[in-house]
Amino acid sequence: MTDPTPPQDRRERTPDEVKANFMQRRRDKIVEEIQRNRRGEYTVPTWVLAALLVAIVAGFIALLLLAP
Repeated sequence: MTDPTPPQDRRERTPDEVKANFMQRRRDKIVEEIQRNRRGEYTVPTWVLAALLVAIVAGFIALLLLAP
């Protein structure tokens, strides 16, 4: 991504400005995620699906091995 401002108009940003920009972008991402979730566009994280699959497979194997 290129910066559209000409080189002579650029200035060094202070660490406080960089941190403030980071925090604002993070806040914006969180707000966007909350809005998506409220609209019903949420998804289940992959690790939750993987854990569920492992639990189901382990339960099935336990039933097969422990069945009288």
